Amino acid sequence: MPQIGWLEILSVVIIAILVLGPKEFPIALKKIGTYIGKAKNTINNFQKEVSSVTKDVDLKEEASSIDNKNKKNIEKNG
Repeated sequence: MPQIGWLEILSVVIIAILVLGPKEFPIALKKIGTYIGKAKNTINNFQKEVSSVTKDVDLKEEASSIDNKNKKNIEKNG
């Protein structure tokens, strides 16, 4: 993965200021920040949902294996 240094960041900022203008640049930064925040929130919610579903599946598998062990013990003992 390529690394981005300070010189590259400074270059992008200068070009953005020249293209957008000094009045529009802060507005654009705010919009970009809002979009990044929404994307992070969406990804976080997705990860929580996947984690919740996998926990439910793991619990069901564990319960199933316990039931199978109990049935085998009952068959052996009785």
